[in-house]
Amino acid sequence: MALEGPEAAAASVDPDMRASSNGRRGLLIDWGGVLTTNLFASFHEYCVQTQIDTQELVRRFSEDHGFRDLLISLEKGAMEEAVFEQRFAELLGVEPVGLIDGLFAGVQPDLAMIEAVRSAHQAGIRTALVSNSWGVHRYPHELFSQIFDGIVISGQEGVRKPSRRIYELGAERAGVPAELCVFVDDLPFNLKPAEELGMATVHHTSADATIPLLERLLGVSLAVS
Repeated sequence: MALEGPEAAAASVDPDMRASSNGRRGLLIDWGGVLTTNLFASFHEYCVQTQIDTQELVRRFSEDHGFRDLLISLEKGAMEEAVFEQRFAELLGVEPVGLIDGLFAGVQPDLAMIEAVRSAHQAGIRTALVSNSWGVHRYPHELFSQIFDGIVISGQEGVRKPSRRIYELGAERAGVPAELCVFVDDLPFNLKPAEELGMATVHHTSADATIPLLERLLGVSLAVS
């Protein structure tokens, strides 16, 4: 079940709802690009600052199978960050030191989305992070302990989206059957495995679009008090 588009976003939501009419009691949600600002905007900004050809970076992501293998190894925790940086830098023709930090330098928390998750958690919705990682040391773990019941980070688990297993782990750690969960991600191809497990899915494009959909699916108000 996927809800997208302006018509769905405009659906009315009763701010006094306290129980989901469809029984959805779990929220699984991505980090980068959902609870943060857009990752690719940060990548673009770094390329401009360091005179990396932005089209070359796009090509590596979309067409270069060798780069995809590198990225998959990093996201699954099978490759050290320094090794990834060295090999990726060689592909781009740049210096490797600080490459990952540079690419992510412009990424900031999306406070509206974070507070929506906090509100869901406080309302009794079980919550879990499900994130593909570029290394495991850049996450705000103090925040996570406040808003999540469970955490699934690909580099710690050895499995990444869109593998079915990572969604199963998310539901398990939230403590809710998969068919009673909602999954949110900014990349459409990461939604299909969640749908196949019976989850409702939301393709995140902005807080303004996503939050009303989550209120409707979960049956709780996510307004910041």
